[in-house]
Amino acid sequence: MLISLELIGQVAGALGVAFLVALILTPVVRNLAVRMGAVDDPKKDRDPGRRMHRDPVPRMGGLAIVLGFLLSTLIFVPLTGQIKGTLLGSVIIVVLGIFDDIYDLRAKFKLAVQIIAALIAVFTGNVIENLSNPNIFSSNPYWHLGILAVPITVVWIVAMTNAVNLIDGLDGLACGVSSISSLTLLVIALLVGEPEVALIVAALAGGCLGFLPYNMNPAKIFMGDTGSTFLGYILAVISIQGLFKWYTLISFVVPFLLFGLPIFDTCFAFIRRIAHGQSPMHADRGHIHHRLIDMGFSQKQAVAVLYVITAILGLSAVVLTTSGAVKAMLLLFALFAAGAVALSVVQTTHRPQPPREEGEEALQEENPTEKVPRKKEQQKRGGRK
Repeated sequence: MLISLELIGQVAGALGVAFLVALILTPVVRNLAVRMGAVDDPKKDRDPGRRMHRDPVPRMGGLAIVLGFLLSTLIFVPLTGQIKGTLLGSVIIVVLGIFDDIYDLRAKFKLAVQIIAALIAVFTGNVIENLSNPNIFSSNPYWHLGILAVPITVVWIVAMTNAVNLIDGLDGLACGVSSISSLTLLVIALLVGEPEVALIVAALAGGCLGFLPYNMNPAKIFMGDTGSTFLGYILAVISIQGLFKWYTLISFVVPFLLFGLPIFDTCFAFIRRIAHGQSPMHADRGHIHHRLIDMGFSQKQAVAVLYVITAILGLSAVVLTTSGAVKAMLLLFALFAAGAVALSVVQTTHRPQPPREEGEEALQEENPTEKVPRKKEQQKRGGRK
């Protein structure tokens, strides 16, 4: 498709407006969060071991992303029925997130409200009516969902809403992953000729990038459920408008490549919790980012690894859209092979050091800058005598 300069200008404008609004309003939202009591204090958590920070940090920072996104969308995106339904449902999700950040609402109540927001999007035209058939040997190129269209769409929206929320466990992780996914979806929308989708995800990416400097480690503010559930909801609904409606292989594969990290982490978390006899909504410390931390990576390193994985999946989705399945699979295999080698090399640098003797440790604490331990030096002197 030939991309017009006018569309590129509109996309840049949508991204820039959302970026500036989020960048300017985040400190304001931070002060508001402190006044409203929306503060994440690890000392008050029932399971403080899950927390990666020690000091209280304001949350509800996702409100800055929301405001940047809404303003940019209202300026640059034509308000069709689908867009209106998307915005209305997202406002419900944001209000729910604000109250959850302040009062810590129950999971069942949040799930009920999320289903209502998903139904609003569905009844305004955001429905997965067809899916491409993953069985390449079948005579039917796609599945017509029929009466299953509504429940499958609701499950997709609610699942993605919570999937992004679940990976929000390290500074800058959920916001950065959402930024990469949004930019990837932006490229795909431009390539396949979906200008409305391109403008919406440009506004979403701009809001995330404007908030990200405040959210990187050490974070000055968290997105909270206000931001993470909003990002998951918007990405889920926009993917329906721009990806699932194609009757080709990419309508089935691309969304799962694009959101591969949160989808895998959510599925793995549910299976793990059910296997341990726990509720699927029970919080634990077994997510991918927790495991990377336990392997010896710092927060910044763990986030960088997950950024790279998300970028690899996103690049594969772009190649699949433009060059076909074979090239995309070869690229995915090559990139993950290179990533596995790089990860193994990095992991060797994080192997725990063997425990030192008590006397040697005490001597090292006396003079930490000394390269040769005093104990060994004394042994050498004793040998000379």
